[in-house]
Amino acid sequence: MLLARAPPPPPPPLAAANFPANPERVLRPRLLTSSRAVVATASAAAKADTSLVGQKRKQVASVANPLVKHCVKLRLSAAYRRSCRRLLLVGLAPILEMCRFDFSSIDYLLLLDGVDVPEELHEFSGNVVYVSAAVMKKASGMQSVDSTEAIAIMHMPKHFRDLGSDEGGAVLDGLFHSPKRILVLDGIQDPGNLGTLIRSACAFKWDGVFLLPACCDPFNEKAIRAARGASLQLPIVTGTWHDLHGLITKYDMKMMAGHPESSSDGSEGTHSLSKELADSLVNESVCLVLGSEGNGLSAETIQACELVSIPMEA
Repeated sequence: MLLARAPPPPPPPLAAANFPANPERVLRPRLLTSSRAVVATASAAAKADTSLVGQKRKQVASVANPLVKHCVKLRLSAAYRRSCRRLLLVGLAPILEMCRFDFSSIDYLLLLDGVDVPEELHEFSGNVVYVSAAVMKKASGMQSVDSTEAIAIMHMPKHFRDLGSDEGGAVLDGLFHSPKRILVLDGIQDPGNLGTLIRSACAFKWDGVFLLPACCDPFNEKAIRAARGASLQLPIVTGTWHDLHGLITKYDMKMMAGHPESSSDGSEGTHSLSKELADSLVNESVCLVLGSEGNGLSAETIQACELVSIPMEA
């Protein structure tokens, strides 16, 4: 067991709070302030004393508690996550992976009743909430709490931007400084694959990831797990082809896309990746586009990019 069980000191019960009668309303962009109010309401619902180590300890036993409802919405809705600028981490392993970089971004740490704060988080001075097994199942979406002893509500990384709701030019200036390598994902729908690609881009020290429409949310629970903390380290931008063209023009980047050598999509002029081609790109700024698992590259990508294939032995 990574966590030692010990009964926490009995804290005072949480105060009640009111949430919107229609939770779907919170997801609409025009009611952004409403979703922020939900975060504030969930915070206000958990006033409690401070423990000896500086952590504010609370108790939640009811699945109807506003904080639990907040967790469920964060887990299920990408729109809600973006409007609140919060994300949900389920399980101790992903929480500790994220906290290697910055545990000050945690709003709440939810622990199963009887579980001590992990040693790695002893310096955490935020809100620690002890919850019943029923609450842990509801918040995490898991049928069992055997492997789910912790949940964290975290701030979304500052270097994540959705250009659909932000001003593109100013945002890109703040995120990218003369980028040399950007990974562009075109319609990647599997969250595990998307998280793995983000982790790979981070491992190769690329400058960022650009997500075109139809990509899944990078802060989906499975995507976060697959990224193994890379989502907190690498600039991630979601936007349209229009936004991407602005980025390419601004930084004079070369567009390339991975593509099968033989394909029925009408594309022509696919180059095989070779040492000579790789060497010719050393001093170039490059955007590399990878297509979706089932449909491959979109027609717009095929038209805009130089296509490159990796030779495979039969």
